[in-house]
Amino acid sequence: MATPKKKTSKSRRDMRRSHEALTANPMCECPNCGEMMRPHHVCEACGYYNKREVITQPKAE
Repeated sequence: MATPKKKTSKSRRDMRRSHEALTANPMCECPNCGEMMRPHHVCEACGYYNKREVITQPKAE
């Protein structure tokens, strides 16, 4: 089994991991209700996707 000859420094280790950072999910505005939603997903607030109602929301009384 291969073993390293020298210890990997903190700098070299962290430079290798520089691309592993988490990124925030992209958000866009729903054209129907104006709430923030993930692109190409059904809006959780109104249930619309691509200008059509996909999920019926219960009526608030």
